[in-house]
Amino acid sequence: MKINLTGKRALVCGSTAGIGKAVALQLAEAGASVTLLARNEEKLKATLAELECGEGQSHGYLVANFSKPEALKIVVENHMKSAKAYHILLNNTGGPAGGKAVDAELNEFEAAFRSHLMCNHILAQALVDGMKTEKYGRIINIISTSVKIPLNGLGVSNTIRGAVANWSKTLANELGEFGITVNNVLPGATETERLSSIISNKASKTGKSEEEVSNAMRAQVPAGRFAQPWEVAAAATFLASPLAGYINGVNVPVDGGRTGAL
Repeated sequence: MKINLTGKRALVCGSTAGIGKAVALQLAEAGASVTLLARNEEKLKATLAELECGEGQSHGYLVANFSKPEALKIVVENHMKSAKAYHILLNNTGGPAGGKAVDAELNEFEAAFRSHLMCNHILAQALVDGMKTEKYGRIINIISTSVKIPLNGLGVSNTIRGAVANWSKTLANELGEFGITVNNVLPGATETERLSSIISNKASKTGKSEEEVSNAMRAQVPAGRFAQPWEVAAAATFLASPLAGYINGVNVPVDGGRTGAL
């Protein structure tokens, strides 16, 4: 069964690397017109050049920094004055720095709340009216398995990811009647720059080598390996499709079985 997104328009955040880029590539391969959103224009241009156009799609990009929600709001609202309605929103933002929650400063929680929940909310508000008009909407949030089981050493991230997950479920309840679904994809350890940073940070704090830390993390996964970005993207692409129209308000772990069935 082939996923066909011809005629659909998608806004993909954090789309110049890792999971976000993998989602953008897959959505374009499935026929969607993709608008990339990230802070580095040179990387945006490079990713734009990689998107497939075989179905006559029209791709583009927006430049914005998620550490500045007010500026993001201006960029997106100005864009929507002339843009056609979007059918798909992929929220995806780099995680906060590691550390214990008990040691975190208040400004760390505030900064993470702004760059994750507030920016997600700004984008959803900007796109949801068009989704209602089209009677088709897919809001997909890339979060973390910490929604199921908090991860040691990621106190701020655990806290904010939980807030985003419950925001998402609330929107799913509110928007379902309009043909709009809101779901979360929960990646486990995935081979991205974020994972490399976590491994490096853990190695420096424990005195172990990065290889030792990596091996210990892999040993916790029944699959015995880290995920590839395209594997996480495949779940998001399915949720973006008409095939997933009756899946709403759920968390979908893509973690090789690490967090179990609960």
